[in-house]
Amino acid sequence: VFGALRSGTTLLRLMLDGHPGLHCPGETDFLFDAITRQGDRWAYDRDALEANRIYRASIVNYPDDLDGAEALHAMIDQIRAPGVMPVLMLHRGMERAAALLPNAHVIHLRRDPRDVARSSIGMGWAGNVYYGASHWLETASSWNKGAPKLASEPLDVFYEELIPDTEGQLRKICTHLGLDYVPGMLGYTEGTTYEAPDPSLTYQWKRKQSPREVALVEARLGQMLVDYGYERSDHPAVALTAPVKIGLKLEDWTRRQKFRIKRFGLGTVIQEKIARRLGLKGMQASVQLRIDEITAQHLK
Repeated sequence: VFGALRSGTTLLRLMLDGHPGLHCPGETDFLFDAITRQGDRWAYDRDALEANRIYRASIVNYPDDLDGAEALHAMIDQIRAPGVMPVLMLHRGMERAAALLPNAHVIHLRRDPRDVARSSIGMGWAGNVYYGASHWLETASSWNKGAPKLASEPLDVFYEELIPDTEGQLRKICTHLGLDYVPGMLGYTEGTTYEAPDPSLTYQWKRKQSPREVALVEARLGQMLVDYGYERSDHPAVALTAPVKIGLKLEDWTRRQKFRIKRFGLGTVIQEKIARRLGLKGMQASVQLRIDEITAQHLK
């Protein structure tokens, strides 16, 4: 499953994991974040992998006797069970995933980037919607590079259709995977903090963003908004002059720093910056562990 962060990938993961023929243990970007092609082979950056918060919290262990593509498949096998299809949840690195797993069934989850941009602010990833669209753009760019390498046609699923017609979309996904739909896929509300699909969560930008905010996101996205199946609004366009861009950048930086200080504490933020600037790897690793622990406490 490939989609931008804040596009409903966790919700879909819970639904898929409710199928007895599927096993979806969580996000698996780490499988592809730390692997690169070196000539005619693939190799892992072990330090980068082991520093990854999600890898450390996963059930996966790196096989010491393997490397590259073999290590990737060995780690996937660790989340595989007899007769059960493992599900990988990815938000980036599609070009690497498609090259390494060209025969995989792929579900491409799409959500209106104007809603993704707004949601990113609440996560502390951006200080305004203009920069809130950044990771959506990175995901879309990665998709455009990787999708042509796939051996089979991917299935597009729109968040705006999944929420109001959840069973219909899940049936479509099951057919794509060669499985029968089971009602248990909607049982995720028991034992999780996620509630039943709420149609009011779709197209929130129409109600909660100002015309200028919408125009800023649309100016940032350009033609990619339409290419991904979404129509532009009728709000007047915003001219991205140099002063406007400087103001947006300053606003983004200021608000992100305020968020980080509030969440992690001023001392931690200062230590992280000093360690990174001076290349103090030991100190940087220690501070990052502290940040990761706090981040985990705020996960839904």
